[in-house]
Amino acid sequence: MRIAVDRNIPLAGSAFGLLGDVALLETTAINSGTVRDAGALVIRSETKVGPALLEGSGIRFVGSATIGTDHVDLPYLASKGITFASAPGSNANSVKEYILAALLTLARRGGFALLGRTLGVVGVGNVGGRVAAMARALGMTVLENDPPLARRGGGGRFLPLDGLMGADIITLHVPLTRTGSDPTFHLFDARRIGAMKPGSILINSSRGAVVETRALEAALREGRLAAAVLDVWEGEPAIDAALLRQASLGTSHIAGYSTDGKVRAAGMIRAALCRFLNDASGWDPSREIPPPPVPSIALREGGMTEESLAAAVKACYDIEYDDRLLRGLFVVPPEERGRYFMGLRTGYRLRREFASIQVIPDPADTSLRKTLTDVGFRV
Repeated sequence: MRIAVDRNIPLAGSAFGLLGDVALLETTAINSGTVRDAGALVIRSETKVGPALLEGSGIRFVGSATIGTDHVDLPYLASKGITFASAPGSNANSVKEYILAALLTLARRGGFALLGRTLGVVGVGNVGGRVAAMARALGMTVLENDPPLARRGGGGRFLPLDGLMGADIITLHVPLTRTGSDPTFHLFDARRIGAMKPGSILINSSRGAVVETRALEAALREGRLAAAVLDVWEGEPAIDAALLRQASLGTSHIAGYSTDGKVRAAGMIRAALCRFLNDASGWDPSREIPPPPVPSIALREGGMTEESLAAAVKACYDIEYDDRLLRGLFVVPPEERGRYFMGLRTGYRLRREFASIQVIPDPADTSLRKTLTDVGFRV
């Protein structure tokens, strides 16, 4: 079988090489011509999958190394008998680490502590559940909203969305849906944003269209919200420059782009393709993943817990670097900004997760050791 694979998936050649004749393609080179003779296709969220791409091709399996599926025409695949697989949960830890980096950065800039603050988590699945647990480990009060989980019996754990509006910070972890019992398109529109606590913070790392661009831009410009952290944008890759100017932190849809998460996703899609092919071969990527740029960090003695945690996080992942890269968009001609945004994604750097780094704290600081361990570092 010929397998067409997005070459920007780490270790793609190694992952799929034993299963067929692999053609590694640039994201922009995945089109109806390049996939026509393939039997399987492995893509990322930048590739729109539907009749325009697949009609007349030999594709019988599509794997998306992503958690979301809004870029895939699932009814079309089903109508053609094409097997589909995605990688739910593969990047959950990466997004959790991104949220922690964002929270610590906002706290430092704003001169406040996270301890005692209230975090509202909208969507408590693979990602939101980890974010909620992390926030509790930091001593934050956590309010959770997840209507589907509530209907399955949340035991009073889940609140209606109105119950989160008094939170200091709200973070969104929902899929983009336009129909059904819980549509999320413009879930945070002008009315919802207006109901948020004055001076609060909104974080969106789910899908851009969950938040109404104009409403959020106005709330930030008028000072009704203190800050916004945005990794996702309506109209990607042609994002709204006015909203980026108002955002405290803006990144190019890379919250889940840790190398570890991408490799997990590749492994999940490989396993699904093996099931499709009835192939029992295994794959161990552990020796192929590049080591972290900073393998260990020693924290200074006597530092405050959040200050020391922030130093460890920044050594592993510097969210402000990604923010600066995206703001380079302002010096790019408007007609080139979409390409610039895509380039930040496809050319994203090596980013290892917290567990890849050895952190050496003050041996006597048991509280810090526990916090570091709780958020995922090796201590």
